[in-house]
Amino acid sequence: MNLQQSSITPDEAKARLETKLEELKNKKIEEEAQKKAIALGLPYINLRGIPIPPEILRIIPEEEAKELSVIPFYKDERKINLATTDPTQPKILELIERIKSENNLEVFIYLTSLISFSSAFKLYQSLPKIRKRVKGVEITEDDLLRYQEKIKNFQDLEEEMKKGSSTELITLVIAMAIKSRASDIHIEAEEENVKFRFRIDGVLHQVANLPKSFWPAIISRVKILASLKINITDQPQDGRFSIFLSNKEKIDVRVSTIPSSFGESIVMRLLMSYSRIGLEELGFRKKSLEIIKKEIEKPNGMIITTGPTGAGKTTTLHAILNYLNSPEIKIITLEEPIEYELPGIIQTAVDSSKGQSFAKNFRSIMRQDPDIIMVGEIRDQETAEVSIQAALTGHLVLSTLHTNDAAGAIPRFLALGVKPYLLAPALNVVIAQRLVRRICENCREEVKISKDLLEKVKKILNDLPEEEKKEIDFNNLKFYQGRGCEICQNIGYKERIGIFEFFVLNKELEKLILKANLSEYEMKEALKNQKMITMTQDGILKALEGITTIEEVFRVTE
Repeated sequence: MNLQQSSITPDEAKARLETKLEELKNKKIEEEAQKKAIALGLPYINLRGIPIPPEILRIIPEEEAKELSVIPFYKDERKINLATTDPTQPKILELIERIKSENNLEVFIYLTSLISFSSAFKLYQSLPKIRKRVKGVEITEDDLLRYQEKIKNFQDLEEEMKKGSSTELITLVIAMAIKSRASDIHIEAEEENVKFRFRIDGVLHQVANLPKSFWPAIISRVKILASLKINITDQPQDGRFSIFLSNKEKIDVRVSTIPSSFGESIVMRLLMSYSRIGLEELGFRKKSLEIIKKEIEKPNGMIITTGPTGAGKTTTLHAILNYLNSPEIKIITLEEPIEYELPGIIQTAVDSSKGQSFAKNFRSIMRQDPDIIMVGEIRDQETAEVSIQAALTGHLVLSTLHTNDAAGAIPRFLALGVKPYLLAPALNVVIAQRLVRRICENCREEVKISKDLLEKVKKILNDLPEEEKKEIDFNNLKFYQGRGCEICQNIGYKERIGIFEFFVLNKELEKLILKANLSEYEMKEALKNQKMITMTQDGILKALEGITTIEEVFRVTE
């Protein structure tokens, strides 16, 4: 025995001692983990030496497992067991809900020590590396083609939705929304059903109705994608995620949830990749476009677009900016929020939740020596006044107002407290607009309208300027509609175009603005005397050209 001991070198003795101390240290750590588990009322697990199959490890991506110190170690037909070093993290609850919804299994949490977790985490290194997990929905070209083959209309969509998991269901809905050119997806919990609607070209269309049993999985999946709190159902929440298409394009999705009587209401706004829109594509008639171009090419003054939410005001301003943009001109925008990127233009965001305002940020960008400034919206006196001052001091200012028509813009400015003698010389042009749906060119056909409607149309057209009336055959007015086909999802319409009315400031209108207590009625009479073509008239002219329907024109103008 003494001979064996004497044969051990000092280095070997030191190594044995260190090993023994390490074992004692690890034992103490495991004992502390067991005590913590008892205090938290959780089972304890030591993962060292436990084999974990790759298919179980893949339930939680490596990056997420590392961030949350959590790892799956057992799964059967009923349950999944997870081990974590810190079960009190809020994100652990979100992870549990996600795994429940995606796998339809019960989830059980075990407490483990950091040493135990580190030992098991090394098993990820043996897994084949798969592409990095991204926060969002990935839709490939193959997915879109497969869905297009399977789904020809909204009835097919509903049947397909009933077959898939929550993950496939939401992906399917988003893919169909992209195919249908929807701007918004509405998902609403009702007493017995879950209703899905798409807003296509400004109008909501019901696309599916699922049994209420689908609701828990749907709401969990959407909230997980948008990084919302799953356990909060009685408060509004806002989030966002991205859709990654196979051609490297990305669609940002803004998600809003609010509590409702039978669950929650979800709205997902799809912010499609922005394509540069030209002035010619907006819908201005040839003569009107020439006047608009002349006004926006002036070096200073104000260009105002008006209309309700969703009338296309910002799109018009972006088209103007694209037209004016050049290396010799510095353009800065103030937007809340920035939805689309404009190449070559400096865009700044206004965050009212942080105490920012258009007026406060406006003063800052004036120090940047801009030539053209776009303000997302004039909604208060301060913003109106700084915009007018900029327009009067050599800048071109573009902005929007919420009014029903062009005539309402001047009284609105005056109601905000703007001084008339500053407003009159600052304004260049005021444009009011709406968006009407285009008739689907694939299924367009001529249609007869009722006698009463025809008389109404003729009366409105009779108020046009004489040079416009000369080009109209009042005895042979033709109107059109879309019959409905697969290309337009049997709606009869595809895409939208603007209808407009506008006026350019002249001496007579400047004098009228300087008059005290100018009313909207007086402004309308003045514009009528100047033979301004109204939005309704512009829309009817487009209906006669087969661009839209007469019913669509009256829907958006009346």
